[in-house]
Amino acid sequence: METSAARALLERIAANIERVMRGQHEAVRKLLAAFASGGHVLIDDYPGTGKTTLAKSLAASVGAQFTRVQFTPDLLPSDILGVSVFNQREQLFEFRQGPVFTSILLADEINRASPRTQSALLEVMAEGQVSVEGRTHPLDELFFVVATQNPVEFRGTYPLPEAQMDRFAMCLALGYVDADTEAEVLAAQELGHPLARLGAVASRDEVIALKTRVREVRMTDELRHYVIELVRRTRAAPQVQLGCGPRASIALASAAKALALADGEAFVRPEHVQELAVAVLAHRMVLDPQARFAGATAKALVADILREVAVPS
Repeated sequence: METSAARALLERIAANIERVMRGQHEAVRKLLAAFASGGHVLIDDYPGTGKTTLAKSLAASVGAQFTRVQFTPDLLPSDILGVSVFNQREQLFEFRQGPVFTSILLADEINRASPRTQSALLEVMAEGQVSVEGRTHPLDELFFVVATQNPVEFRGTYPLPEAQMDRFAMCLALGYVDADTEAEVLAAQELGHPLARLGAVASRDEVIALKTRVREVRMTDELRHYVIELVRRTRAAPQVQLGCGPRASIALASAAKALALADGEAFVRPEHVQELAVAVLAHRMVLDPQARFAGATAKALVADILREVAVPS
């Protein structure tokens, strides 16, 4: 796939999503960067901001199989992964696939499930496979997780552990749109939800070719060292108990390649890395309790690191 064709495809998918997601251009741009680079996304925002609609719009735009799982405290790992059932006629166990065997999985309110169930997604997200009773089952080539959680609701929730947070390439927040955009949203839904009228604008083969093309985008050695230095600074900051690991470096470099392709460029520029740094790094950091009490935030620390680290010319 040529660079111009890849850019046109990403623009077509983004424009289709924005027919439903009004006023969310930056969030859609980052979501597509994660999707095209093979990462997963956590959307941490208030109720009613369009988290579920965003995931459904992406699935509809690429014609992919979509599955939604509502996470609850009584959800079991087998409810997500699948279970082996004994077939009395054949006298053997048959594996019945769970909802993770899809293209796009929406893990709604993921922090309401128990840690045991949350951990069932670790192998799924990192390796694209499910291991059950000694057998490995590969997932779909387009497998992509969009998880949501509510930042203000803590009753009956289980905070995601660091290992789980590290599996998400990005953490996004949609936020509230302005009054004019909200008026457009109201007008668009008078005769029905626009999502119901959303059709596919990309084929499965086109998306697979796009993901392959993202890996071919060039990144200079200087820019690789720039990414590594940004990540290493998160480990050395005195306010941070746990910084970002090598998986963060890989996610940042891969997403920057996808963003470069969205801009119609065959190579990554420092601006692409800077645009994604907060979304990729901040959610992986664990701050010192005293720093949190003093008002420090991971997003502010990443912004400070971006200002301090010299940008390659």
